Amino acid sequence: MVPVIGLPSLARAAPHDDEIAALRREMREMQREMRDEIRVLQARIARDEGRAPRAQEAHRVPAHGAHAMPRRWSGPLPMIGVPQGAGPVRPRSEAESRLALVEGPIPSWAELRAATAKDESVHIGGMRIGFPSGRPTISSDDGAYSFSVGMLLQEDIGGFIGTGARAGEARGNFNSFTENGRRLRLYFSWRYKDWVVHVTPDFGSLTADGSVGLFEANLNYTGWRHTTLTVGYFQPRMDEESAERPVAFAFLERPTIVDLARNIAAGVARFSVGGEHYEDRWLAALYFTGQKFGDRNKDTTITDSQTGGVARIVGRPYVSRDVDVHVGAGAISAFRVNQSAKGRSYTFSDNVEVPLGETSLLTSGVLSNVAQIWAAGPQLAVRWRRFLLKGEYYHIGVERRREAGASPLPSLGFDGWYVAANYTLFGRPRSYNPRIAAFVAPGVERDFDPLHGDWGALELNGRWSVTDLSDVADQGGAGVDGNQQTVWQGGLNWYPNRYFKFMLDFDHFIVTRSKGVAGGVNLFGRTGNLVVGRVQASF
Repeated sequence: MVPVIGLPSLARAAPHDDEIAALRREMREMQREMRDEIRVLQARIARDEGRAPRAQEAHRVPAHGAHAMPRRWSGPLPMIGVPQGAGPVRPRSEAESRLALVEGPIPSWAELRAATAKDESVHIGGMRIGFPSGRPTISSDDGAYSFSVGMLLQEDIGGFIGTGARAGEARGNFNSFTENGRRLRLYFSWRYKDWVVHVTPDFGSLTADGSVGLFEANLNYTGWRHTTLTVGYFQPRMDEESAERPVAFAFLERPTIVDLARNIAAGVARFSVGGEHYEDRWLAALYFTGQKFGDRNKDTTITDSQTGGVARIVGRPYVSRDVDVHVGAGAISAFRVNQSAKGRSYTFSDNVEVPLGETSLLTSGVLSNVAQIWAAGPQLAVRWRRFLLKGEYYHIGVERRREAGASPLPSLGFDGWYVAANYTLFGRPRSYNPRIAAFVAPGVERDFDPLHGDWGALELNGRWSVTDLSDVADQGGAGVDGNQQTVWQGGLNWYPNRYFKFMLDFDHFIVTRSKGVAGGVNLFGRTGNLVVGRVQASF
């Protein structure tokens, strides 16, 4: 083997005989091979660093016929994939720029091995310690066993403006300035190959922090292609809004009609048995459900627990670079609600789509002798470049039981819908994730760095939602009727990087009167405004 440093000297040797000529031919072939290797290295460095290497080049091989000696490189060898020296960091790819969905979807063992094959990790005594997708993970070298910890923190700060009571009404709880720890979740996940256990305590709450609860505790199997089977306390998702996951919400909370419909037999920490399967162009999910975690602790008189079911089917009939269309439907039913000392009763009630501990103004009144409750409706969304428009409609049906010797109670029908618009001002626009059949948050190509003109991602949102819980007179008893709520919202969301998010929402609400609200708070109807911000961190 001829040392590389001696190649130029041989190039100047006179061809005295055939041996020297053959050696020169071999030398030229080696030079060509070395130039090809250098081009490959340069391409890889340009790909990983967003620029062509300069100082990192160890040395240059002279072109054929050149006489200059090569300049030897005395510095450290280049490390491909690690940015070195001055200059901007390359923009993230489409997949790398998206926020990590801390609540799934769950990858199969094969998908996990493929995704983590190139993740940086430390190997210690048969264990691998790393941070795939920013989540601390300890696993065996072959990845068969793994344990990871994640987090979601959402803290809200804001207050109500111009929500005073009319003469004769109670004021209600509408703080001009307050705070709420909305979601404070720790995600513990243990895996053995395709078997995955999730346990997630929640130190936040819906409207007033200070309580500790459970978000999920379930066992999952992912061994079948694109399929996840689940048993335990879980959140089955029947609508596009819930499928987005809270980390990617455009507004602080879901529209009221979505929350009312999903909580009939789904919602957070609902006992569930079922699964879902996805392909690039469609997703189907089906779950049998029971009562929620803590139901019997809150009401010790429950003698017969709820049973129900949840179904969702969605598709993407048209996909292109600039357009993405989502259509589908969701259905849910409580075949029977909890039986307690008060019988089988149910109350629909919600706040004005911003949980700051306020008095709920929307209500159906307490509905007694409930035989079955169901809801169903379509969902539609269209993305065009940076603009996203979506909406959902749900009809809720309440069937009543007939008691011997009593007048029959009427069956009831309630309706609600929302329309939401979103525009990404800068950053990657919202995109469709077929694994969850929903649109996910904007992507951050470069982290916030104003000195280099990088600002993360920013989106502008608007939403109109209507929920009508009034059907017939005295539906909740003598003199107790349901009412209607309309909410107009606008907001901005800023993503300085993939793990932090800052939200600012303005909310204008109009609620008709109802005697079903406790304490005489909404005898004549309420109109008001509020401004609220949210700080979010997730990994």
